[in-house]
Amino acid sequence: MAEQQRHMPGHRLPERLPVFPLTGVLLLPGGKLPLNIFEQRYLDMVSDALSGDRMIGMVQPTDPTHNSHTPDIYPVGCAGRITVYEETDDGRYLITLTGLCRFDIREELSTTTRYRQVLADWSSYADDLEPPDETGIDRACLLPALRAYLDAADIPADWNAIENASSVALVNYLSMICPFAPNEKQALLEAADVAERSKVMTSLMEMAVMQSGGGDGDDSQRH
Repeated sequence: MAEQQRHMPGHRLPERLPVFPLTGVLLLPGGKLPLNIFEQRYLDMVSDALSGDRMIGMVQPTDPTHNSHTPDIYPVGCAGRITVYEETDDGRYLITLTGLCRFDIREELSTTTRYRQVLADWSSYADDLEPPDETGIDRACLLPALRAYLDAADIPADWNAIENASSVALVNYLSMICPFAPNEKQALLEAADVAERSKVMTSLMEMAVMQSGGGDGDDSQRH
């Protein structure tokens, strides 16, 4: 079957996409994901991507305890373009992927490459390529939940930077860096839009605080 490409305004998205399964790692549209590449199959993948469209799809294994060389993977991932690249003296690649668009896996391909490749269906995620809409992000709910979550996990935070960040950047950045479980990261990825992602993340934080036994005190005066 002839390879086709999906055209969206200002972007050309390949139908054939290499994928990098990595448990607990989340890439979102607009996000920046630094990666240290050292396995030969992924060194091959990066080399091939650099000689082409620089696109790599990040996906998660469905079983975080897998030992398989080719674990089952979730059917939704996010593609990024290599925007930073460095080769180290010991043969590793240090790259940064900039998230572009989510995709559904239509099917996994039989290939001769050491890394895995899929047919990507971008049709459900055209909005990922549009300027994000902050409407519907409830910071009044999100920020108290975040404060309680970080306090319960004893994670330091720069509250001045948090309070001055745009709502979209804050939600996506927190989704990527907070230590949520792999299935929770997948739920954040699959949220319909950033407003829904904010609601999912707020709920995850509130549940984590409840499970930790925190959230009973009044920290309304803390800054």
